[in-house]
Amino acid sequence: MDDIRSSPDRELVDAVLANRPGAFERLVREYQGLCWHIIQRMVRHPEDARDLCQETFLRVHQCLHQYRYESALKSWIGRIAYTIALRHLQHKRIPLMESADGDMDEALIETIGDGFDLETACADEEAVRHLHAAIESLPPVQRTLLTLYYLEEMPIPEISRVTGLAGGTIKSHLFRSRLRLRGALETGTGVAA
Repeated sequence: MDDIRSSPDRELVDAVLANRPGAFERLVREYQGLCWHIIQRMVRHPEDARDLCQETFLRVHQCLHQYRYESALKSWIGRIAYTIALRHLQHKRIPLMESADGDMDEALIETIGDGFDLETACADEEAVRHLHAAIESLPPVQRTLLTLYYLEEMPIPEISRVTGLAGGTIKSHLFRSRLRLRGALETGTGVAA
């Protein structure tokens, strides 16, 4: 616990709580990309995403005194952004995720790396366009999980802290999303991925 208490997270939180000049702005600069990735992937509407990012940092500012260093500051702020975006979508009655199609073999889901190389499959511009369209067609939760796992490079336990979803559920969503993206790329480009 000593390493967390003397970490950069601790120093930044202490500076913000002490109202040091520029401290909160530094916190916003540090985590605005994460908030944008989470919220934009969830809501897909730039104006709403901007408003929800502002709401996230307002909530962070109001509640920072409650942060207990039980997880990384990144996870704590990500959780706030995710919760705000989730509430926004629920208010608009937008389906959050696709339903599970029966039971999948747990061992199969555990293998997130299924040999499908997304980077190689998207080596040309047309494939990249198809990939982006396929990602955008995913439900909000799956889009967000893909973003956190592949763009933010968060490990499953940290994604679990951000989203409140169980690790197995996250793996299942990632697996299904990858299958769906693979199918979309094969259909859209005619190339077996």
